[in-house]
Amino acid sequence: MFCEMGDYWTTFIEVVKAAAKRPEILVQVGLEYRYMPPVAKLIEIVQSGTIGKIKMVSIREHRFPFLVKPSYTRVVQVNNWNRFNANTGGTLVEKCCHFFDLMRLFTAANPVRVMASGSIDVNHKDEIYDGKVPDIIDNAYVIVEFNNGSRGMLDLCMFAEGSKNEQEISVVGDSGKGEAFVPESIVRVGSRSDGRPGVITFEAQDKRIKYEGLHHGSSYLEHLNFLAAVKAQGSSDGSPAVDLNDGLLSVAIGVAGQLSIKEGRFVTIDEVLSIY
Repeated sequence: MFCEMGDYWTTFIEVVKAAAKRPEILVQVGLEYRYMPPVAKLIEIVQSGTIGKIKMVSIREHRFPFLVKPSYTRVVQVNNWNRFNANTGGTLVEKCCHFFDLMRLFTAANPVRVMASGSIDVNHKDEIYDGKVPDIIDNAYVIVEFNNGSRGMLDLCMFAEGSKNEQEISVVGDSGKGEAFVPESIVRVGSRSDGRPGVITFEAQDKRIKYEGLHHGSSYLEHLNFLAAVKAQGSSDGSPAVDLNDGLLSVAIGVAGQLSIKEGRFVTIDEVLSIY
């Protein structure tokens, strides 16, 4: 079933199993979207209980197509490897695992089942590699149901360069709502009792960031976090902020989404994890 999802999934499982045999080794997964200043602030707001018990998470990523990969590195030919599901596991695995990770963080729950609809409609259709046309999707809707009754939804479009923000995140609890916008770095939070007039808007910044780059400074902050965990290794503060289970489940949601698109049905996370 999963052979068409590429080697990413089986490789990740091999890493998980290898790490289990070496508990003294610190392993942290690179899910850097957690560290973008507006997203980090929204996580803080949600975890403080300000907007109540989380019921819905909506993440919209409207952006540019996958970037062109160099034809060669110093060692090996690359040749736009990410244009094919067989190499990456698919768009929902390779890049959207970051958003599924955020959904787990916001809901404080684990995924149960996934339903997705997507296709390749605009991008890469005129590209040919070794006689093959790319098969990665460039747009999708993904619904994720969690084990506490909350739901998440991803709205992905990779031919939407005409957007003010690349990511728009909405988290709704039973008493309020929080939003984050990237790259505007704006956060909004409001309560049901105060209504629209009570919505607070502010800019989220992290003064440690000297150069933002494509990930808006999150990669630098992620490395600072990992360095702190390395220095604290052996103490109660020495555990990774993003462990292998976090990575495994974020990828599992993507795998379930890709399979759902292919077969037109809900896919359970247990089904995906059965290979593990």
